[in-house]
Amino acid sequence: MMTGFHPLVSRWFLEALGEPTSAQRRGWEAIRSGQHTLIAAPTGSGKTLAAFLTSIDDLVRDGLESPLPDAVRVVYVSPLKALSADIHKNLAEPRRALRKLAEDSGLEIPRITAAVRTGDTTSSERAAMLRTPPHILVTTPESLYLLLTAERSRQMLQTARTVIVDEIHAVIGTRRGAHLALTLERLEALCAEQSGSPRLQRIGLSATQKPIDEVARFLVGAGDNRGGCAIIDEGHRRATDLAVEIPSSPLDAVMSNEVWSEYYDRLAALIGEHRTTLVFVNTRRMAERVAHHLSERIGEDAVTAHHGSLSKERRLDAEHRLKTGALKALVATASLELGIDIGHVDLVCQIGSPHRIATLLQRVGRSGHTISGTPKGRMFPVSLDDLVECTALLRASRRGDLDCIVTHDAPLDVLAQQITAETSCHPYGEDELHALVRRAWPYRALARPDFDAVISMVADGFATPRGRRAALVHRDEVNKVLRGRRGSRLLSLTSGGAIRDTERGLRDREPGR
Repeated sequence: MMTGFHPLVSRWFLEALGEPTSAQRRGWEAIRSGQHTLIAAPTGSGKTLAAFLTSIDDLVRDGLESPLPDAVRVVYVSPLKALSADIHKNLAEPRRALRKLAEDSGLEIPRITAAVRTGDTTSSERAAMLRTPPHILVTTPESLYLLLTAERSRQMLQTARTVIVDEIHAVIGTRRGAHLALTLERLEALCAEQSGSPRLQRIGLSATQKPIDEVARFLVGAGDNRGGCAIIDEGHRRATDLAVEIPSSPLDAVMSNEVWSEYYDRLAALIGEHRTTLVFVNTRRMAERVAHHLSERIGEDAVTAHHGSLSKERRLDAEHRLKTGALKALVATASLELGIDIGHVDLVCQIGSPHRIATLLQRVGRSGHTISGTPKGRMFPVSLDDLVECTALLRASRRGDLDCIVTHDAPLDVLAQQITAETSCHPYGEDELHALVRRAWPYRALARPDFDAVISMVADGFATPRGRRAALVHRDEVNKVLRGRRGSRLLSLTSGGAIRDTERGLRDREPGR
């Protein structure tokens, strides 16, 4: 039996998954003690259940004592819509199995509910979520911002006790990360209003992050009363089978048709030698092009593309076909990069340099995605410069190096967006709002003159020949109170986020690239 867990939860885990990993045991201990926790472990180490199982256990225990209210307890934030949907799907199994074990044991436990809220969520699903809030809410940074800004969904989030930020390395150090940090502070303030306690437990998950102390500080924020963060560092290195493929024809500054033909033939051969192959490319156009040429060699039904421009139905169909073995190969952008469960993958091929060590490790880690599996990957450089970069990435991965996070200055346009959104929800004193903003790690050193300049911009708008326009916030300069103007909430809901059009949804490349 696992220490600290209800016998039902312990029994399910041991029967379904076996002995917990070191990351899980250490993570559970830290989370159970109430500490903010950052879990850094290689892909396939069970980080998801390391974060979720304690919350599920708490829900089971509370439900056995008294009826569980329909209220959000856990907010899970993922940088990818596909990963959010995948987590929601994977949470269904433990919830179903626990109910069955309880019935077999003569116990009656409540139904633990989970729901996903992303850009793919239908209007009917969103309405149902507002009527009956789930216990576990799975979402993305941008959707969480929208939920915090819309009136009814904002009320739904007041009862949250835990927030889990998955794949935290994918956003930290970017404008998207600064946006998320402010959103987390807004969530913290909202929950404090409801419970009277400023303590929202934060859990971060990642396989690739350096320096880890900086990531922990980003997760927890800069508040004086936050306490420390327990860092569960299991490393990022795994035994991998990684190599660079060199064509027979010479590489040049630009890829020739001859080299492309060799690559397609080599890819087809590798796909034929393996049961399931995942081919990563860096753009959506390249995904369609490679999928087309491979279909000519191995058959249209054996390969397809997966990227953010595809409809939700086509993406889910491609993932399902790969997971069930109907596809021999799937050509994807970053839409399948971060920990998504797509079944057993034997081989990962990377066309062109992924540019970052962490990205390479994440993508190759899609193969052998089990605790005992060995990831296998092949890189295909597309130019002489690319060959040098791929070779450097190969050497760095073998040495155990990681990209160092580059901290960016706090973006003031993101700050203006979040100030407009938060003041549209309720009035704020200027000093109070400045203190909230500075609790977000990227804005910890925000000077008051810079904050006041942003306030002046959103309060005064800009001058036109017909007068001043686009004032979004009303500023009571006597009482130093800020209130959103009419229409500012709607503008915040329709203009939220910090992802550039070329990176929409983190589907084609890393944010901030």
